[in-house]
Amino acid sequence: MAATKDPRPCSIADALALVGEKYSLLVLREVCLGNGRFDQLVRNIGAPRDVLAARLRRLVEAGILTKRVYSERPQRFEYRATQAGLELEPVLTTLREWGDRHLRKGADLPMVVEHSCGSPLVTRVTCEACGGVVRHEDLTARPQAPGWTLTGPATA
Repeated sequence: MAATKDPRPCSIADALALVGEKYSLLVLREVCLGNGRFDQLVRNIGAPRDVLAARLRRLVEAGILTKRVYSERPQRFEYRATQAGLELEPVLTTLREWGDRHLRKGADLPMVVEHSCGSPLVTRVTCEACGGVVRHEDLTARPQAPGWTLTGPATA
């Protein structure tokens, strides 16, 4: 089957167009850990400096990070997460937990995140309306984009 000229409208695709570039989520990880200075980011992520600078510029332009001067001579900047950036932290947490379960498989974990109660954090996605844990079998997708069904574009 040939690729469609206009793919399914999708907020996941929109989000990945912004944060799905190599190193973007790692930048956010570091900033959320409190490492927002350029040299810290280079050291902790391992990204080439020019690529990292481009990612930082894009994340600032998108309103995910803010940039503030912390040294005038030489001029140096520190990056911090905006509210939009902080709202991505649960995505990072869930992705880390998935990696721990499916890629590390009992190996020593590179990081444990604790909740303020002192216990290691284990996230669960719940329905805001009923409080139930979200499971795949309980979900029903309802396409809202005109001309689209669950299986793809509506036939003309």
